[in-house]
Amino acid sequence: MKYLILLCDGMADYPVPELGGKTPMEAANKPNMDRLAKSAEIGLVKTVGEGLKPGSDVANLTIMGYDPGTCYTGRSPLEAASIGIDLDENDLALRCNLVTLSEDNEYSQKTMVDYCAGDIHTAEAAVLIDHINQNLGSEKYRFYPGVSYRHCLVIKGGLDNLRDLTPPHDISGQKIADYINSEGPERILYQMMEKSFSLLSDHPVNIERKSKGLNPANSIWLWGAGKKPRLDNFFDKYNVKAGVVSAVDLIKGIGVCAGMEVANVEGATGYIDTNFNGKAQAAINMLKNGCDLVYLHLEAPDECGHRGEIQNKVKSIELIDQKVLAPVLEALETFDDYKIMIMPDHPTPLSTKTHSGEPVPYLIYQKSREYQGSGCFSEKTAKAAGRYIEKGYELMGMFLSR
Repeated sequence: MKYLILLCDGMADYPVPELGGKTPMEAANKPNMDRLAKSAEIGLVKTVGEGLKPGSDVANLTIMGYDPGTCYTGRSPLEAASIGIDLDENDLALRCNLVTLSEDNEYSQKTMVDYCAGDIHTAEAAVLIDHINQNLGSEKYRFYPGVSYRHCLVIKGGLDNLRDLTPPHDISGQKIADYINSEGPERILYQMMEKSFSLLSDHPVNIERKSKGLNPANSIWLWGAGKKPRLDNFFDKYNVKAGVVSAVDLIKGIGVCAGMEVANVEGATGYIDTNFNGKAQAAINMLKNGCDLVYLHLEAPDECGHRGEIQNKVKSIELIDQKVLAPVLEALETFDDYKIMIMPDHPTPLSTKTHSGEPVPYLIYQKSREYQGSGCFSEKTAKAAGRYIEKGYELMGMFLSR
């Protein structure tokens, strides 16, 4: 038996007026998903437990079969694991975004123009993070480059009583004044962010980007603090050898912490321009070369949701169906039996441009078994099916045992 989880990050949504009242899942031409849905188990699952924030960290941990209520220590330590940072028990890791802030007014009055600095290229970003580390880093504070706009700050020995810090994708188009704190333990982080603006605004990388009409990465934004995570080994937990394919350090980091095999795919960006073919092939190779289960994560629908890009969100779902699901299904047919689960981790509604915590639709198809499904895989048909899993972290066990 081979198992595949096709995780379409942020795919679920609300009805969109510009799509005739349909959601992107309903509007997308996705023949492969809909064909599977006809003879698959579909339903709704709660991936964000009560009292938890609807982030990709919490939701993906849940889908992988871990209870965030007992194992979650923060987003950034998971990303740090992917980057290869070995945290000590008392270290604190934070996500360090490269963002675009408006260039007018004093720092606190600036607006969050772009939470990802125009999807800055990883090579450019590495130069900027190195510049930040040289000027703001120290023995206690060290900046590490990641992928695109996503990077990491590690504070040796931690920082006590640090309050929650706002993700930049939650405040697109808003003034940052209400989401920063220049008092208490956050003061040092605010000072770093403020200093970063003067360090980055006139950096040659950003001068070049502006000359090309691209958003400059003119500030860092710190958030998502946490300490070293503790996850049970996935194989010990489920007796299944698993692998992860993703462009995102968060998902790869969960894989590292869970003892999974982690693929690195050239050209995987986490957006609609990602190397879909390469990610599909990486999953196929893992399944053929010893992995029983592959967690294949596609970030593009989530990024389009954050940006409010209606047509691109629809297109991202269509590209996943065409360039990822189609070839992976063809490869799976060569095995005696297989099961595939398709789902988002959380909704990323176009109308709000941020995550929400409602239950999400899931689809489980098995080659050797037929269910009475639906002709379309969507939020509406999943709800109509009448199946609901309250404790989302139990879904993985159900998927593997049924």
